[in-house]
Formats: sequence, structure tokens, C-alpha cells
Amino acid sequence: MEEILIKSEDKQTHDQDFTNIHLRLLDLSDIDDYMVWATDDKTNQFSSWDPNTSKEAAMNYIADFIIPHPWFRAICIDDRPIGSISVTPNRGSGSCRGEIGYVLGSKYWGNGIATRAVKMAAAEIFFEWPHLERLEGLVDVDNIGSQKVLEKAGFQREGVLRKYFIQKGRARDMVAFSLLSTDPQVQLGFFD
Repeated sequence: MEEILIKSEDKQTHDQDFTNIHLRLLDLSDIDDYMVWATDDKTNQFSSWDPNTSKEAAMNYIADFIIPHPWFRAICIDDRPIGSISVTPNRGSGSCRGEIGYVLGSKYWGNGIATRAVKMAAAEIFFEWPHLERLEGLVDVDNIGSQKVLEKAGFQREGVLRKYFIQKGRARDMVAFSLLSTDPQVQLGFFD
């Protein structure tokens, strides 16, 4: 569960062109770019992990968790990772659900990048995993920016799950969102 607060705090990024956004596999050669968002307290405010402080620990995390993950991508501008997005399949035989999570370097907040990445990931995952019928997003109730990302990407808000998730030692309420493979924007290919 990797959710972020999306808000605009860095005016210089608003003048940049972010049309060359794409998703790709993250690997060990991306460690320096990864460390930018992995060590940022603002970026990791609503994440389920503590910010990485050691390059060695981050490399181990990439090697042991990210690379073998069933669907984990770097969010890139001009092939440079500025964040990540993942879909984790729900455990259990016959499951038709997956959970989306994402994180984006704080200097890129408020530019529509996370929304575009979520749309791209949803389009890819429903194609790559034809058994998937439901893509879920769980967002901290205080993470308004990330809630807006999912809404703009076409996810439907379903409700609040009270005391649903332990985050940094505290039980937190989470807002549940979903996108179904049968939703019109998925069926008609409205995603970028």
C-alpha cells in the first residue's frame, strides 16, 4: 500500500512539459533516482514504510522486493524514474482483485503525473492480467491529494474502512476506491 499526498509546492515544475511520461521496470541501476523519493519525508508521509536512509538497504529492497514483485514499475519522465507504481494481486485462489499503490517524488506533485500513471497502469494491468476484474486503491483519509488522483483516473469512491491499516504505528482509517474491468472508461479505452 503506497499512497502519497499530491499537492503543488514546487512552482518550477509547473512550467515543465511532462508529456513524456511512461512506465518501465525499475532495476538496481536506478538507485540514485530511487533514493530521491525513498528518502523524502514528504513523499513518504502516507506510505506504509519509513523513508530509506541507506543506499545499501535501498538496493537490497530493490533486489529482494521490487524486482521479483509481480507488477512493479517506475514512473519515468524521459526514462528517468521519479516515482513508482505497483499492482499487487489479492492472495487466495480464484482471486479477481488487485491493489494499486503509487509514490511520486514531491517536486512533481500537482502536475497530473500520478493521475496519468494510474491510468496507464490500469490500462496495462487489465490487459496483462485478463483474470483481473477489480483494481482497488486504499488511501489514508487525510491524503486528499491521492484521493483526487484516483477519482480523476476514473476510480469510484466506495467508502471509509475504519481503523483498517496500521501505518507508522497507528491504526488509520482508509478510503476505498475501485475500478472494474467492465467500467466504461476501461471498456472504451479512455485511458492515455
